[in-house]
Amino acid sequence: MATFSDEHYMQRALELATLGQGRVSPNPMVGCVLVHRGKIIGEGWHQRYGDWHAEVNAIQAVTDLSLLPESTAYVTLEPCSHYGKTPPCADLLIRHRVGRVVVSNLDSNPLVSGQGVEKLRQAGIEVEVGILEALGRYLNRRFFTFVEKKRPYVILKWAETADGFLARTDYDSKWISNDWSRKLVHQWRSVEDAVMVGTRTAQYDDPRLNVRDWSGRNPVRVVLDRHLRLSPELQLFDQSQPTLCYNSVREEKRDNLAYVRLPDGQGLIQSVLDDLYLRKIQSLLVEGGTQLLRSFLEGRHWDEIRVFKSQKRFGEGIPAPAFTGIETARTTFYDDVLTCYQPRQPTGGDR
Repeated sequence: MATFSDEHYMQRALELATLGQGRVSPNPMVGCVLVHRGKIIGEGWHQRYGDWHAEVNAIQAVTDLSLLPESTAYVTLEPCSHYGKTPPCADLLIRHRVGRVVVSNLDSNPLVSGQGVEKLRQAGIEVEVGILEALGRYLNRRFFTFVEKKRPYVILKWAETADGFLARTDYDSKWISNDWSRKLVHQWRSVEDAVMVGTRTAQYDDPRLNVRDWSGRNPVRVVLDRHLRLSPELQLFDQSQPTLCYNSVREEKRDNLAYVRLPDGQGLIQSVLDDLYLRKIQSLLVEGGTQLLRSFLEGRHWDEIRVFKSQKRFGEGIPAPAFTGIETARTTFYDDVLTCYQPRQPTGGDR
């Protein structure tokens, strides 16, 4: 019979964790695999915010609980040790006398932060930490950024022509990328907590910023309109989904639409990120326009950049922003090329 390593089962647990993407925020994605003598006897993942955690679902999938004292639990994130919306998972593993627990990442949340592992060890359970640690942190990069840097994980996205323009001289940017690229953007929207545009993009494109070409939840819409010059007739303000309008004029709340007044002047983007953090927005997809993207870039308030390069040419128009970053991936979508980047060094605006 084949014998698999801890890495093998942890890889499976990480795969399970991804099934919760777009459904568990602001909680992390977590997967759990229970193995008895080389055979998987139970699997589970955190399926929805407020629902049972991965360890609970994995144990509920076990048909013979008497096997657990001789089993190993592979968990992508340290089992929680505190009462939240559900009881502590560390206590659950102790109650079922699970023989061994293997963890990918310690939890950065101060409510846990090593306490779950310590509780398991004090109960006599063998614990190993750090298996596929880098993969685990990448999987939950939004969660770790939110907890450790106290701001949302920021993704900048735009499409540009082959000659480097984001829009025509009249700010028209429809359509630079192809249908397949636009479907992918809708998938991204379905898994990020919020999507943001600036004043000119809202004015000239009148975007809905919802999920239409994919299945999934709609993100919180965010628009920056310092002087409240945008027409209330724009689709952004139709209250069909939660929307935040950051400005320097007034504070007002109407059902699904909130006007949030921030200090005018320098540090506006940081103020927006601070407010989103307080609202438990764990990730932010910034879709333009040019000035807003430049503001994020100049303040180094970003974690990923995703750029679609089209074969179309405008000849003249609004140029794409310049930046420096490390290329991490490149993919072709018919006649579009998607290139992804990460910062060359730790991003700014972090405290």
